[in-house]
Amino acid sequence: MIFIKLILAHLLGDFILQPNSWVSDKENRKLKSKYLYIHVLIHTVLSFIFLWNIQPWWVAVLVGFSHFMIDVSKLYFQNIKTKKSWFFGDQLLHIAVITVISFYFNEFNFEFLNNQSILKIVMAALFLTSPTSIIIKTLLSSWTPVAEAQSNIQTESLSSAGKYIGILERLLVFTFIMVNHWEGVGFMVAAKSVFRFSDLAQAKQRKLTEYVLIGTLLSFGMAVLTAILIK
Repeated sequence: MIFIKLILAHLLGDFILQPNSWVSDKENRKLKSKYLYIHVLIHTVLSFIFLWNIQPWWVAVLVGFSHFMIDVSKLYFQNIKTKKSWFFGDQLLHIAVITVISFYFNEFNFEFLNNQSILKIVMAALFLTSPTSIIIKTLLSSWTPVAEAQSNIQTESLSSAGKYIGILERLLVFTFIMVNHWEGVGFMVAAKSVFRFSDLAQAKQRKLTEYVLIGTLLSFGMAVLTAILIK
C-alpha cells in the first residue's frame, strides 16, 4: 500500500533521520537553514525509495513539496506557547497529505462506516473520554473537598492531570477487556494504588482519600461496564 510506504518514509525522515540540532537550526534560521532543505530532500528521496516505482514519481515530489510548505508555515507561525499545538498540527497535515494521495489511488473507502462493531467500539471509546469525566465529576460534586484539604498533595500537581489520567486509565481498561486480557485491569488497579494512594496516605486526609477512592472505583467501574456491554 502506498499509504504504509509513505508513512514509513515519513517516520524515518521526520524522527529517525532528523537530529535535534537540525530542528534547533531550522527554528533559529528558518528559510536560511540548510537543514530545512536537506530535511525535505530526505523525505523526497525516502518516498522514491519506498515507492520503488518511477511511474508515480510525482507522488514523491508532492510529498517533498507539501512537507516543505507545512514545515515553513510551522517555523514562522509557532511560538513558545503554541509550539506543542503546531507540532501535532504539523504531523496531522503531513498524514493528511499522505491520506489524500492514498485516496487518489483508491486504497481507502468508507465501507468501515457500515461495520456496526467498529462503530460501537468507537462510540464506547469516545464515551469513556470527556463524557465519563463529566459524569463522574457531577456524581462527586457534593463531596468535592475544599482547597485547603488538598493543599498537602496538590501544590505540585499538573494542571488537569487527574482528568487525563482518568481518561487514559479508562481507555486502557476498555482495551484490555476487549482483547480478553483481564489481568491488565488488575495491573492498572495495582499501579494506580501504589502511586496515588501512597501520596494520599502521607497527606493524612481521610476525606480526600475516600473522595479519590470513590472516583477511581467509578472510573474503573464505568470502563469495565462499558466494555462488557459492547462485548
